[in-house]
Amino acid sequence: MSEARTTALRGFRSGSDYRQNARGPARLARPLYTPEEQQRRDNTVWTLVQGVLAPFQFLVFLVSLVLVVRCLLTGEGAFAADLSVIAKTLTLYTIMVTGSIWEKVVFGKWLFAPAFFWEDVVSMLVIALHTAYMVMLLGKFGTLEARLAIVLAAYFAYVINAAQFVLKLRAARLQAQMPKGAAA
Repeated sequence: MSEARTTALRGFRSGSDYRQNARGPARLARPLYTPEEQQRRDNTVWTLVQGVLAPFQFLVFLVSLVLVVRCLLTGEGAFAADLSVIAKTLTLYTIMVTGSIWEKVVFGKWLFAPAFFWEDVVSMLVIALHTAYMVMLLGKFGTLEARLAIVLAAYFAYVINAAQFVLKLRAARLQAQMPKGAAA
């Protein structure tokens, strides 16, 4: 066993919180949630809110993606595409605000808690791109094609971000399936 992994396991078994400074294999050894964080996650209404909003946002994304691609390919349906992107952006803002509240309740930080740091970083990119679209639309900057290109970039980043969260959800489920004494 590598020295880093041995050190990580030793720290994990002793109950120390090395998450802030762990690197490489040591970072992989830590649980996604401490028992206290898991209890807070399971007991807050914000977990349910996120669980409802995430698939809803994905559905809005799919509809909007179809409308945006249709508009780009045919030149028709710009109004419908714009409305769908507005709906997606408002849904994104809602899930980000409620997600920040969830993160504060579970981890004690509004954003960038160690367990979700990279997900939050990519979320900021997704928000920036959606906001750039809104600025272009409302400020009447650029062409329709330029605006929709920004949307496609935003949607690409969103898909990456959604995948990050799905992987975290899977990790949380795997952690929950571990026998109680296996990690201690």
